[in-house]
Amino acid sequence: MTDPISPTPGKSPDPHKASRRANHPLVVAGSMVFTLLIVAIVLGGGALWIGKERFYAPGPLAQDKAVIVPNEYGVMDIADLLLKQGVIDDKWVFVGAAVGSRASGRLKAGEYAFTAGASIQQVLDTIVSGRVIEYTVTVPEGLTSDQIVERLLEMAELSGAVRQVPREGSLMPDTYKVTRGTSREDVLRRMARTQDATLKEVWAKRDPSLPLKSPEELVILASIVEKETGVPEERSEVAAVFVNRLNKKMRLQSDPTIIYGLVRGKGRLERPLTRTDISTPTPFNTYTIPALPPAPIGNPGRASLEATARPAKSDNLYFVADGTGGHAFAPSLDQHNKNVARWRQIERERKVDPGAQPAGTSGTTGATAVD
Repeated sequence: MTDPISPTPGKSPDPHKASRRANHPLVVAGSMVFTLLIVAIVLGGGALWIGKERFYAPGPLAQDKAVIVPNEYGVMDIADLLLKQGVIDDKWVFVGAAVGSRASGRLKAGEYAFTAGASIQQVLDTIVSGRVIEYTVTVPEGLTSDQIVERLLEMAELSGAVRQVPREGSLMPDTYKVTRGTSREDVLRRMARTQDATLKEVWAKRDPSLPLKSPEELVILASIVEKETGVPEERSEVAAVFVNRLNKKMRLQSDPTIIYGLVRGKGRLERPLTRTDISTPTPFNTYTIPALPPAPIGNPGRASLEATARPAKSDNLYFVADGTGGHAFAPSLDQHNKNVARWRQIERERKVDPGAQPAGTSGTTGATAVD
């Protein structure tokens, strides 16, 4: 007789048992976790896709803009700044990209120029690269140290005070690149280093027959050459006149030295030189002293240093303005006086006050020559 409660072979499992297994708390929790993971992956993928699109998409800037990133700012501060300045329109994409690419620790302070429509990728790359805005400091040849300091003080992009005006002739006039916030003292130190290196190089290549005892004397004479002519081709000719005079123990008789003795590098002499100026002794007046001045009368450029170190070979002892912006040179006082007479005639024809000839163009022993 068959047992009435024994299962029949091949019969399906009890559905109630399967339902109980499916509803087990561990199974339900695992299913929820799996579902959440799938949702997170889908949402994360979507967010990454959207973030990537925004990362490379053109930004909100309508026109180029400069923004200063302070030194103490971190990635969140920079993102807030860029958002406030309208450079980016999604702070979190910027932060996520910076952190995800491990660039958050490589963001550099400085002033940056962002182009119109710059993407977050371009903005981030610019700040990581440190491609800050550079400004140009142009110092013309011949300026005095006081004038150079005054020029630096006028540049709002530079910072800090100048504790002491550098000694005359110690700075190299040139064009220098700086960034916003560069200290004025740093610029002056850079100019001094450039001058030192240049002077060392030029002095080493000087004409050995020069009547100059030291690099300092070369700077002194070059500063006078710098002031005497604005024509590059004339520098070596002007230097030759002064060298010839030194060799003959003649006074240099350079008008710019008179002016420097009167104003001491503090500015320009806003009037013509007078006979009294010429005859009044000062430590710099080369009409009254028999040698070089005790110090430079400005900061000469490299070209004037080189021209003075290797002057032209000539017998000239005089020069005077020739009416074309240059000078007429002469080996003798007689010829020089003829050149002066010619210049006076040009002045009369132009109806120019003879005494108003700008210093540095009448020339050594020029219209004011007393030899």
